Amino acid sequence: MTALAASNTRDKTATRLLGSSSKNSYDPHLDIDWDAPVVEDLAYLPFERVSLYGTAMWDEMTPEQRIALSKHELASVASTGLWFEIILIQMLTRYVYHQDPQAAHTHYALTEIGDETRHVIMFAKALSRLGLTAYRPPAYLHHLARVYKATARGPALFAPVLVAEEVTDRLQRATMNDESINPLVRMVNRIHVVEEARHVRFAREEIARIRPGLGRVATFVSNSVSALVAAFVVHTLINPAVYDAVGLDRKAAVKAARRNPHNRATRRWLGEKIMAFLDEQGMVTWSARPIYKLVHLI
Repeated sequence: MTALAASNTRDKTATRLLGSSSKNSYDPHLDIDWDAPVVEDLAYLPFERVSLYGTAMWDEMTPEQRIALSKHELASVASTGLWFEIILIQMLTRYVYHQDPQAAHTHYALTEIGDETRHVIMFAKALSRLGLTAYRPPAYLHHLARVYKATARGPALFAPVLVAEEVTDRLQRATMNDESINPLVRMVNRIHVVEEARHVRFAREEIARIRPGLGRVATFVSNSVSALVAAFVVHTLINPAVYDAVGLDRKAAVKAARRNPHNRATRRWLGEKIMAFLDEQGMVTWSARPIYKLVHLI
């Protein structure tokens, strides 16, 4: 494909996404009833997606503890998503700095920044409405992310973003129409799924466009960095402090969750679609595969 044809295809996609954005975008301040009562006896995640499900520790928990753990694990996932979307906003801003300000793909990137800003607010308001505080990443990871967001480009920018977005998207799609899940959670997830579908399309096409033009060294670096960042994101989805919050022994719970075959299978289920795409794009190579396996994405 010639550079002109690639540019035209890119702008056509961006124009379609801009059209979708104009018709299907939400304002969390207006489109969610934050005053609606929270139904305390409903789960916040499907129990089979909670980290301790299927373990002896889970069998010993009371129904109230199971609901509470689903609530805190939801908060941890939302906090990780919130944190990574702030990183993405900064990376997209740096990306746009180098683009043609009149091009449709630049306008879409700017639109996505607006979407992600609203998502951060939406997740933060949901945590507050549920009476929870955000689970922060470890200090070392917080500072490592500063290096990543300042230097990432090409596939190393978009691939970890896709892992973070598609892993959480898979979980949200499983909850948004499930009436056993708290209604507030379902509404937040439904909005996020609709808008993230556009972001995923944009990022996938950017990877498919950029990756074939990389040399061998750049490909190795990009694949390795993408895998490392994605692994850190997945590793932080469930903060160990969630176990303290529901009265469990943190050390024993972390050990049980890490050894839990069902939890490992859930990780692979969460990563199934995005890992297939990255493999098709030649990004799951000898240097990257062991990293993805370490966090059970494959």
